[in-house]
Amino acid sequence: MRLTGGCQCGAVRFACEGLGRASVCHCRMCQKAFGNLFAPLVRALGLVWTRGEPKRFRSSSVAQRGFCAACGTPLTYEYDGADAWLAIGAFDDPAAITPGLQVGLQHKLPWCDSLPALPVRPPEQAAEAARRHAAILSFQHPDHDTP
Repeated sequence: MRLTGGCQCGAVRFACEGLGRASVCHCRMCQKAFGNLFAPLVRALGLVWTRGEPKRFRSSSVAQRGFCAACGTPLTYEYDGADAWLAIGAFDDPAAITPGLQVGLQHKLPWCDSLPALPVRPPEQAAEAARRHAAILSFQHPDHDTP
């Protein structure tokens, strides 16, 4: 099973032959590295960089994090001497990867569990927003490799 993905601008692309455990990390380092509530990551088996390579930042004494130097997309969490973990959102089909574990709970934001209960836009507002979004021209790399 070959899985592909990459950064927002397409400067860095990857492929892997399989996946290990997928998890969501709530630790403070992951929150800052992703600029988000948590980091959804999956262990990559047989990872190869098919276009470019991430720039790396040593975030701790045991690991570094890879990101695209051109657009800033977070891509990896790399333990020294071990397989890289890839950002689930960077895959071309992130919906195919389901985390099975949460870690770093000591820093989990207290309102994370209440997100599903937040209200959503009423249908008429959602339809208007969909029309506006349909008119936006995206400059992101498509979710597939091009020949």
